[in-house]
Amino acid sequence: MAVETKVIERVITIDAPPATVFRLLTDPAQYVRWKGKLAELEPQPGGKFRVEFASTKDIAAGKYVEVIRDRRVVFTWGWEGNEMVPPGSSTVEIDLEPTGSGTRLRLVHRGLPDGAVTSHTEGWDYFLPRLVDVGAGREPREAPEAEAKR
Repeated sequence: MAVETKVIERVITIDAPPATVFRLLTDPAQYVRWKGKLAELEPQPGGKFRVEFASTKDIAAGKYVEVIRDRRVVFTWGWEGNEMVPPGSSTVEIDLEPTGSGTRLRLVHRGLPDGAVTSHTEGWDYFLPRLVDVGAGREPREAPEAEAKR
């Protein structure tokens, strides 16, 4: 019997051109400004996608599937050492569309098992606003819990 999987979809607007947003998604030094503490990114089909997170020892890993400069990035996703969502077991699709002076970003994360949807939804809901901040030239916001502890 096949395992039923779920989809997460988010749409955000970033006050930056698609070329800037594309760099934030594909350049390791730019990526860690909004997500992770170490990124190994080879943005070409079959290239490595591996991100170590700053707040934990967790490592997301997968491979790039499709990369269209300034328009689209698709990569597989999972967690090293995780049986529920192992590396490459789900897929993240990101589409960029110019809007006036900014970019509309649509993210679709497919193939997550039911037990992993909530944590991944919370993760994207934390990191995407940070991408908005960095894209607009601001410092990335912290999680509400981190702000409350200050």
